[in-house]
Amino acid sequence: MTGSRSARVLVIGTYESGHQPMHVAVAAAGLRSVGHDVTTCDMSVESLDEDLIAEADAIAIAVPMHTAMRLAVEVARHVDEVSPAVPVCLYGLYAAVASESLVGGIVDRAIAGEYLPHLVEWAGRAADGTPTLRPITTSTARSLTPVPDRSLLPPLSEYSRVILEDGERIVGYVETSRGCSHRCRHCPVPVAYDGRIRIIDASTVLSDIDALVDAGARHITFGDPDFLNGIKHSMRVIREMHDRHPGLTLDITTKVEHILRYREIWPELAEAGLSFVISAFETTNDEILGYLDKGHTAADMAEAIHLLRADGIEIRPSWLPFTPWTTVQDLVDIVDFVTLHDLFGNIDPVQMSIRLLIPNGSLMLEIPELAPHLGPFDAAALGYRWTAADPAADALQSDLALIAAAGADHATEPMAVIDRMWRAIAEAAGTPPVAIPAGATTGRPRSTEPWFC
Repeated sequence: MTGSRSARVLVIGTYESGHQPMHVAVAAAGLRSVGHDVTTCDMSVESLDEDLIAEADAIAIAVPMHTAMRLAVEVARHVDEVSPAVPVCLYGLYAAVASESLVGGIVDRAIAGEYLPHLVEWAGRAADGTPTLRPITTSTARSLTPVPDRSLLPPLSEYSRVILEDGERIVGYVETSRGCSHRCRHCPVPVAYDGRIRIIDASTVLSDIDALVDAGARHITFGDPDFLNGIKHSMRVIREMHDRHPGLTLDITTKVEHILRYREIWPELAEAGLSFVISAFETTNDEILGYLDKGHTAADMAEAIHLLRADGIEIRPSWLPFTPWTTVQDLVDIVDFVTLHDLFGNIDPVQMSIRLLIPNGSLMLEIPELAPHLGPFDAAALGYRWTAADPAADALQSDLALIAAAGADHATEPMAVIDRMWRAIAEAAGTPPVAIPAGATTGRPRSTEPWFC
């Protein structure tokens, strides 16, 4: 530990896809292991007590995703107002998009990538009042990850669950790796990791799973950006987990191309309790998939659905339907694809309104096809503004976002929300509305938390 005394560190989580915040637990474990006095607050289920701010020598805020980053900036502003002398650090994947106007202002430090060694070093300097060495750091250096310390966090029962055929199950959230070996242009991961992955020791992951099961988890979500980047490691963890806890179910996230490449693993994963796979379909327009550098086509998506269903595994596609090149017809094509493959019960309504985010450092900025559509950087939104080549697509995106928000606010049944979206798409396209077929399957496995990214 840098420095001669321990710091009172407040570690804050704002949002981690509805899960008990693993990155708060990892930071807590690392900071406590070197003697710092750690308290935590997960603002997704807890109120931030002013006394916690007042008592802290340093405040670290986890930013594993865009929503978390936007909320973290608001927390940092509040801390700056009430305790301006307390240093604040943003750490996690989205710290890579932090700007110099943010760091050095309301934030003392931003650490992306393999954050833990730098976070510990920063806390030691905060304890001694010594200057920060590098205000913005992105590191991919290998480092040991401790077993997450979840003892300071609210119980798992406070967080999202999965809904399976046999009812709801309490979820534990873990990772077997960080980073990604792929460089999809719209993804924030390559901004920090640049095509690298960092494996988390299997014994660490399995110890965390054991603790989550003891805490009530009956389903494990593997939150790796792509679970099959390190397939031998990942399968080893699954096999050992299934041996220890044969009643657990699980879900993973992986690319369409990995679903097709590793055809031989799906029967074994189904036997081990795999309920569903999250995969980034994005769009059915192959040209746009090329701009995103996704590595798959719409035909590949269809094949992946059938391959998984052959072993009783459902896919939950995430969509990015609105890009600068999207037309209203592209939305009609997505509706047709969903209808053809009976995916009505597999998608969350909000996914149909997602608009391409272009943060600082995005690989999207490297392609010349974006230039005609690109506007100025919006500091509040943490991304560049853009307009679609088809103005009707921008208008439709606004309409669908309103429908999704209204459905969420009123807890409307997802299928009813999707039906309204389908009608809005048909109206924009000037075509007859596509009715959801009477035989559409609605009881597919899903999370109670609709956000995937």
